Amino acid sequence: QVQLVESGGRLVQPGGSLRLSCVASGFDVTTIMYWVRQAPGKGLEWVSSINAGDNVSHYADSVKGRFTVSRDTAKNTLYLQMNSLKPEDTAVYYCTKHPDWNSPRSQGTQVTVSS
Repeated sequence: QVQLVESGGRLVQPGGSLRLSCVASGFDVTTIMYWVRQAPGKGLEWVSSINAGDNVSHYADSVKGRFTVSRDTAKNTLYLQMNSLKPEDTAVYYCTKHPDWNSPRSQGTQVTVSS
């Protein structure tokens, strides 16, 4: 059974950093993986993805240079390191797997950036 459990979200001040984790079970995180987010009153937004074979990562323009996606295959866990956080980064963050990148089936983790 495929399961994804996100954690690491919390209230943080602008300019701060967080690292989100996503523990996977029922499949290997070596596949194409994604981070997506949903801000209050807005639709789902793709944030980042990481390729299957070469670990090349991709980012939305809004987070490029501030966020870094990575994975630990030994722990079967996906990460999102978020630096220089801005209030507009406030959202529920989800990890998803290919091909259902835009259909989160987990609870996500709330990130709130506010002073």
